[in-house]
Amino acid sequence: MKILEFLILGKNEAILPILLRLVNANENWNAVAFNDEKLAQDYFLKNKIDMVLLSSGIEDHIEKDFTHFCLKHQPETEVIEHFGGGSGLLQSEIYHRLHLKGKI
Repeated sequence: MKILEFLILGKNEAILPILLRLVNANENWNAVAFNDEKLAQDYFLKNKIDMVLLSSGIEDHIEKDFTHFCLKHQPETEVIEHFGGGSGLLQSEIYHRLHLKGKI
């Protein structure tokens, strides 16, 4: 199975390491996290990203702009807004998107 590449963007410094740990716990997933949208955009442009997770603390206009940016440059990328609810919800959101895309 192909390793799926994740980019996580969020402003809550306490949450980012938790999301990284949860995503990277799956041997077929690899995640990097950013709290700065400009750094995240630079990384995004240089790497093939399968999924973007938008986490807590992002202002609405940044969330919309970043989503637009991602889909403009890599239209096949899935963007998921994840603002909590535990690890089970996060995995369910990811697997649901993968299922809809026919990747599982």
